[in-house]
Amino acid sequence: MTGTATMSWPSLRVSDWTPTRDTLHMWTQIVGKIRMAHAPLVNHWWQVTLYVSPRGLTTSTIPHGTGAFEIEFDFVGHQLEVRHSDGNTRSLPLRPMPVAEFYTRILDMLGRLGIDAPIRPHPNEVEPAIPFAEDHTHASYDGEAVGLFWQQMLQANRVIGEFRSHFVGKVSPVHFFWGGMDLACTRFSGRSAPPHPGGVPNCGDWVMVEGYSRELSSCGFWPGGGEEGAFYSYAYPEPDGFADQPIRPEGAYFSTEFQQFLLPYEAARAAPDPDRAVAEFLHTTYEAAADRGRWDRSALEDTPFRWHGTPAPRGNDDA
Repeated sequence: MTGTATMSWPSLRVSDWTPTRDTLHMWTQIVGKIRMAHAPLVNHWWQVTLYVSPRGLTTSTIPHGTGAFEIEFDFVGHQLEVRHSDGNTRSLPLRPMPVAEFYTRILDMLGRLGIDAPIRPHPNEVEPAIPFAEDHTHASYDGEAVGLFWQQMLQANRVIGEFRSHFVGKVSPVHFFWGGMDLACTRFSGRSAPPHPGGVPNCGDWVMVEGYSRELSSCGFWPGGGEEGAFYSYAYPEPDGFADQPIRPEGAYFSTEFQQFLLPYEAARAAPDPDRAVAEFLHTTYEAAADRGRWDRSALEDTPFRWHGTPAPRGNDDA
């Protein structure tokens, strides 16, 4: 593997940036809730997510009246950028600051652009859920660490996106859920699922019922589950025998704590071919869910190269 390829999968220990990670988590929740306040419902809450961009994380286009706006975390220039279709823009330097200050300043920026933000002003899926306006606990921003995290997400977004292309059934975008702070992609069998039992901290059970209303196999990446984060894969509802299925690559395992398969990021990064290692994990864990759940795989899968007459990339030829 070349030095350039090695550097594209950077090392970032979770313990080295936990204060910044937790602050950034709250900032992304605020921005995600602003998108949620303006975008119409899409199944499984797909309208609330953020997306990996060439410079960081973006809301993409948010409707506003007869126009639109976008909010982007620029992790290259370390700015929060708000752009409106009327040509007006506002920016906020990303630096160490309490969540309370970030919350006040972004609401002021939006107000100056004529955009209201009627959001629920405290976080979800965390405990304790400190109201944004009162959160002076989370106040860290290590720009170098954030840049490395973005580089991790760039690689995860790229490889998961290629994996997504092999599925022709209902499948989500590769998107960033700010509730759990994870990059996710979800495939669906086409069948309904039993109501989710809920129980997620500071998140209504009805939210989970909508999110898990159809039988699914979901994968993604989040900055937890390993020393440098982890790739994950799970099924809902979990079919009998799912946890016992053989998966690849070496280093991947079923976590009884999280009730899902995990591939520690550091194991993927250290592999001779990280792309292939992650692709093997995604394909074999999906196959475990689909085979044990008796999905109609012949109707749901196809090669993304069906019109090109070219072979599949390495890592997918036997997956």
